Amino acid sequence: MKKTVHVFKALSEEIRLRIMALLEEGELCVCDLMAVLGLPQSTVSRHLAYLRHAGLVEGERRGMWMYYRLADRADGLAGELRLLLARCLPDLELIRQDRQALADYLARKDQDTCN
Repeated sequence: MKKTVHVFKALSEEIRLRIMALLEEGELCVCDLMAVLGLPQSTVSRHLAYLRHAGLVEGERRGMWMYYRLADRADGLAGELRLLLARCLPDLELIRQDRQALADYLARKDQDTCN
């Protein structure tokens, strides 16, 4: 039951839901999320850590930056919730705006570097 509660708590914050929706687009660096969400690194990293501890995202360090993706191993409730979010979140205006901001940002960004 504790794991179930932890998953729901991880999804109870707007920023975390926005991060989950952005990661549906593929693996992103913390700097990418910072740029789109307009939040400092410490805030984005704190939310990502919460999602990681709940088993919803996975991270990999490359140099001084962390890259995150949706967890491949999300199963059971976490996996079902992830599928539900992938279906429902794109209907929200804020998520559409975030995804457009991400597309615009990635089009301008030098793909080999982070800010």
